[in-house]
Amino acid sequence: MTRSSLPYRQAGHVALSLAIGSVGAALAVWASVPAPFLTGPATLVTVCALAGAPVFIPVWLRHTVFLIIGINMGAAITPAAVATAATWPGSVLALLVCVATIMWLGSMLMQRLAGMQPLAALLAATPGHLSFVLAISEDENTRDNRIVLIQSLRILVLTLAVPPVAQAINGAPLPTLPIMPTSMAQPILAATMVAAALLGFVFMRLKFPAALLLGGMAISAATHGTGLVHGGVPGWLSIPAFVTMGTLIGVRFNGITVSMLSQSMAAAVGLAVVAITIAVAFAIPVSLLTGLSIVTVVIAFAPGALEIMMAMSILMDANPAYVAAHHVLRITALSFFLPIGVAMVKKHYR
Repeated sequence: MTRSSLPYRQAGHVALSLAIGSVGAALAVWASVPAPFLTGPATLVTVCALAGAPVFIPVWLRHTVFLIIGINMGAAITPAAVATAATWPGSVLALLVCVATIMWLGSMLMQRLAGMQPLAALLAATPGHLSFVLAISEDENTRDNRIVLIQSLRILVLTLAVPPVAQAINGAPLPTLPIMPTSMAQPILAATMVAAALLGFVFMRLKFPAALLLGGMAISAATHGTGLVHGGVPGWLSIPAFVTMGTLIGVRFNGITVSMLSQSMAAAVGLAVVAITIAVAFAIPVSLLTGLSIVTVVIAFAPGALEIMMAMSILMDANPAYVAAHHVLRITALSFFLPIGVAMVKKHYR
């Protein structure tokens, strides 16, 4: 294959990936699955990737999707939503304890279930901040390639498990399709996207996780929260963004063989079960104390990928401001918790 033919081949792979994701979304809508624009594509693209399909999503498209979803989230942060933030301090403390508990119990599980060394087990069990986890893994020379696969599987399992778990706890059906707000005027949407992209690139330079998503949310939240702008991202733009986000989850498994998957599946499922069980255990009392819906709190406490859980808060009609604040805090907390945990493991097992 010549160098000049590579872009055309990649374009074909992108088109194939988005087509598979779209079919997955349509099937999930038909089956009335909660959050169908995430769970449907994630499931079908994962299956196709494991079967050898050349699925691929370029970085520029990933960044664009993050930007759109961030703006959509910020549009839900109204002055009334900001007023509820006074009830969050206790919830924030509960989240920090929840994250530490997941790391500790998850690490113990990885040692016993997967036979991993203590340091590798801690990294595999860390609930998020994958880039940070990989950097520490390289620095510490753990030499355990299961860390990335288990982390990727954990994200997939949580993405598929959170909607039905939240629906079961809620005791009533959740909205299958997102409630579409009134759309922003197109000139305002265009100006918001430009400003959000600029801020997102600043966040990227500062090494923020999901920088463009946070940039989109910050600009949109500032304008919507003050009442200067009204309306959300139109459905013709937001729905394809959600489908692409779901497709991205499945693309992570490109090049993974069924044999590699089977070796880590039990560990990843066990880790996800522990994580969601602990998250629900903390979410129930927090929901009762704050008056927030159990669905909102479960999504905020579930340690899935930051951008995916944020998108899910929109699709499941949760409180985007609350969910975003807690997931950003989780990632920030892990920046402190993980180095401390690594130091403790090294000291104890040296």
